[in-house]
Amino acid sequence: MIPALGASLQRPDSDLQSRLLRLVEQCDGRRIVVVGDIIADEYMYGQLSRLSREAPVPILRYDGTLVVPGGAANAASNVATLGGQVDLVGLVGKGGVDRKVTRALPSGVNTASLVRPDGYHVPVKTRILAGGQYSTRQQIVRVDRESPSVNSIVSREFARTASAALGKADAVIISDYGSGLITPELVKKLKTQLSKRRRRRQVPIVVDSRYNLTRFRDCTACTPNQSEVEASLGISIADNDRSLETAGRSLLKRTRAGGVVITRGSRGMAVFVPGRRTNHISIHGSDEVADVTGAGDTVIATLTLALSAGASLYEAACLSNYAGGLVVLKRGTATVSRDELVAAIHGDRDREG
Repeated sequence: MIPALGASLQRPDSDLQSRLLRLVEQCDGRRIVVVGDIIADEYMYGQLSRLSREAPVPILRYDGTLVVPGGAANAASNVATLGGQVDLVGLVGKGGVDRKVTRALPSGVNTASLVRPDGYHVPVKTRILAGGQYSTRQQIVRVDRESPSVNSIVSREFARTASAALGKADAVIISDYGSGLITPELVKKLKTQLSKRRRRRQVPIVVDSRYNLTRFRDCTACTPNQSEVEASLGISIADNDRSLETAGRSLLKRTRAGGVVITRGSRGMAVFVPGRRTNHISIHGSDEVADVTGAGDTVIATLTLALSAGASLYEAACLSNYAGGLVVLKRGTATVSRDELVAAIHGDRDREG
């Protein structure tokens, strides 16, 4: 069935909101395995003092530095703050920044499955923010320090560790930020291993791939943002409903996924499932976004937790839409708590009531 174009944006009604609140409760204690690229998000803060005599650039008076978990580690952090239990599988080094990342993880994240190769360090994204004491700090530049490439021995150890972590998984998140560590072959191996387990229902595997989305096939769902979809398919969507519909259906066909959730910033989300009408979900809260850094990690964490608790993809997307709308109001790489999510849903019910 080809869904109608130009579908109106939907907001959860009271019955759906009640269902979402039950799902939040059912997410408590669900065990999610997060497999992917761990990144250090570093924030360096300073106050503008004067222009440099050496070049026409501002001089910042240094205030401090904060290192928080990014990439797969941010997805894991969001699962934990939402009430889930996490086994995080990734590479970390033994240096100072790596230690700061692991120490900043919430208590619900199990780090026993981290692989620590000699000579390795996590990629570091340093964002330098400037502003006065009473003004909002703005990012003026970002400096990226890439991690060293890993050899086949480390890659095999990583794959073995990921396989071993699946034992009690209620769902799996694949977080691919382009290091080359996450491959379609690895994901296929994990899927095969999970399919051999005798369970009443299939364990969801949800993929977030920054650059190689169409290479990952037959997973439960994927959660690209609109710009990633445009880059993957070589098209422009913008505000064109027909282009969005074509893109979503094309991704379904190429990935053979059970569903595709395209996040669209202030335009909300679009949920594509084979043979069903496309669901368009309006953004939760204000469209005055403070910072989108890491928002995709929050979305996939919430969506995967909901799927592990028995939600449909549409229900999971609605719940993750609430979480995404909350996290973009926060500065920097951030998480959403279970209480914040519940309050947001209750807030919608009160306004409608």
